[in-house]
Amino acid sequence: MTEPPPRVVLADDQTLVRTGFRMILRSDGIEVVAEATDGSEAVDAVRRTRPDVVLMDVRMPEMDGLEATRRILSGVPGEPRVIILTTFDLDRYVYAALSAGASGFLLKDVTPEQLISAVRTVRSGDALLAPAVTRRLVERFTRQGTESTTIHRDLASLTSREREVLGLVARGLSNAEVAGRLHLAETTVKTHVSRVLGKLHLRDRVQAVIAAYESGLVSVGERGSARPTAEHP
Repeated sequence: MTEPPPRVVLADDQTLVRTGFRMILRSDGIEVVAEATDGSEAVDAVRRTRPDVVLMDVRMPEMDGLEATRRILSGVPGEPRVIILTTFDLDRYVYAALSAGASGFLLKDVTPEQLISAVRTVRSGDALLAPAVTRRLVERFTRQGTESTTIHRDLASLTSREREVLGLVARGLSNAEVAGRLHLAETTVKTHVSRVLGKLHLRDRVQAVIAAYESGLVSVGERGSARPTAEHP
């Protein structure tokens, strides 16, 4: 049976942005179930409509997108995926929102095709960001001494192989690249990643990268080859 189209809440204080995104999404059959002009309205809209995805602006009046994301992703069953919208790809608020559980971020100059793909990607359970992009955010704010968030995890529950896989993922390697590096099947790497997420109670690969840095498993400045791919899990 064909999966129904994603249901989306748009949260942005700029009318033109909401109008443009609504038109783009609806042109692809994606339903916009509610719109919000600030974080408080976004939280109410999510509770009322229970969407699959929230497109969340960071800088809004009354309540910003970061606090709204925290409230939306507070462990309520059936919580939606949140995509952060920002003008700046290294905005400290984006880093905090990813740490709070957002599934990725988009710049506001995103193309229609990229917007549609992003909504469908996170709705399916994937993280929107390539690990290398997330790593750039983590490196910048770790280097600047930004206050640690809720992602720090004790890695003692991980096996040595799982720690090895997590370290390579945090350096920006895709599942295929990790498999090649460790001489494993790609399906085996996916299994290891899934176990890491489960043991550390992490939402997706985005949070796994942040956890690797904040736990000290990977140090700022470490590098690995990477290409921009969306991975699942």
